[in-house]
Amino acid sequence: MKYLLVPITLLGLMFTLSSCSAVKTATQNSATQTIEETKPIQVKVVVVNMFEIGEDSGDKAGEFQLWKEGQALNTKYEFPQGFHDLYLNEETGVLGMVTGMGTARATAAIMALGLDPRFDLTQAYWLVAGIAGVDPHDASIGSAVWATWLVDGDLAHQIDAREAPKDWATGYFPLFSHGPYKDETVSDTKHQPAGEVYKINGELAEWAYQLTKNTPLTDYPAMQKLRAKYVNYPKAQLPPFVLKGDHMAASTFWHGKLLNEWANSWTKFWSDDQANFVTSGMEDTGSYQALTYLDSAGKADKNRFMVLRTASNYSMPPDSLTAAENLAMESGEEGFAGMLSSLESAYSVGSIVVDNIVANWSVYKETPPYQTK
Repeated sequence: MKYLLVPITLLGLMFTLSSCSAVKTATQNSATQTIEETKPIQVKVVVVNMFEIGEDSGDKAGEFQLWKEGQALNTKYEFPQGFHDLYLNEETGVLGMVTGMGTARATAAIMALGLDPRFDLTQAYWLVAGIAGVDPHDASIGSAVWATWLVDGDLAHQIDAREAPKDWATGYFPLFSHGPYKDETVSDTKHQPAGEVYKINGELAEWAYQLTKNTPLTDYPAMQKLRAKYVNYPKAQLPPFVLKGDHMAASTFWHGKLLNEWANSWTKFWSDDQANFVTSGMEDTGSYQALTYLDSAGKADKNRFMVLRTASNYSMPPDSLTAAENLAMESGEEGFAGMLSSLESAYSVGSIVVDNIVANWSVYKETPPYQTK
């Protein structure tokens, strides 16, 4: 009997090894399949909107609806860590998101998306496409504006105007200073910006502008009626057009001639006279700040970030109305005269850029469009 033990033992060992090998192979195949199934989706373009009015389709449109329908963003990805679920066109690689209004929501949503393991955003282009107020010195409602400078209107010192020194032009002045702008109480050395201003990729903005500058934009009777009131502002009376101009983001919805003057001065101050305030909104400094952190983490490319703001309203009233009268009128039943046109402009102009990136992805994936011949 003892002579039979060796063959039986060897047979058992062989069976065990064979079984282990089979299990190992099955495990490897299962692991490979899991890796393939969980491989991040490469995104080519992220379209960033800030709000939607009701449903995502089929009713009165906010910023997202035209993009969802026009870009066929039909695959839903639940996004509980953000304001609104994500929608993807699986064939084109275009992803649409709605951040929610305000700096805090936008910053958090962009960061949450950038850290989402379901998506590869390392080579994605980012397009903010949202409505804005517009300076009547520079453009008209319905116009589409590509930005290079983003200026934050919230980070500041403030003394109520009724308590500020009488020789001050404003009680709102830069952090780490003792008074407004070039006042003699301000140190000659301006502190290094810490969130007050960002310069995004100007070459990419210029490329987008050149690609879209002749895009026809919609115009409606209500817009024409409002434009006619701006008799002392030639550019405010023009039909909608595409231009370049810089953006101020502030979570307070401000309005009026004096605050419009402040926005221009604030923008010039923080950009060392290089930027011109044209549009006002809330979110873009926060969105870009989040992207700079994601860039540092190797999750995104901050040089592929674009801001397109379209004018739904003027940032100050015509001379025939007070700021309070104008704001009350815009907050009434008729709302902003340029709202519909601004939503349409954001899509008609922005989609040209998105479609161009998708069509030329084999090149733009590695090389930004302004570097190609």
